[in-house]
Amino acid sequence: MVTIVRVVRWILIVFLVAFIGAQFVRPVRDNPPTPPASSLAPRATPEVASILDRACRDCHSNDTRWPWYTNVSPTNWLVANHVHHGREHFNYSSWVSYDEDDQDKFLGKMCNLAQRRRMPLPSYLLMHRDAKLSDADIKTLCDWTEKMRDMLE
Repeated sequence: MVTIVRVVRWILIVFLVAFIGAQFVRPVRDNPPTPPASSLAPRATPEVASILDRACRDCHSNDTRWPWYTNVSPTNWLVANHVHHGREHFNYSSWVSYDEDDQDKFLGKMCNLAQRRRMPLPSYLLMHRDAKLSDADIKTLCDWTEKMRDMLE
């Protein structure tokens, strides 16, 4: 019995030391400056801008909100990885850097992924319940993306 207690104590000590040490290794949590004219957001209607802000902004823009839990390892690594991965796939802050074909593709995917309930990610919705898109939100978003796609032609 004494050896089990010793083993558990050592496991807890090692875990605590590793946890504290991990707090000193930080991922990059940046919000690169972006001229407003470069972003998709100013081109959106107020309703769509609200949806983008609530459901897309943190992972798909350069204006990520970094909540308190992104200061604690290992959560900070998970969130930073999601944000950087999301920006690599599509960053609406860099809208003008995409050519018309890519813009068309992104607008189509925006509607399609929302309709299929693939975006926002379920893992994001766990901590951001207000980001869940209603049927009305999806319709508003899809109607707007269709108009935007028509303007590209």
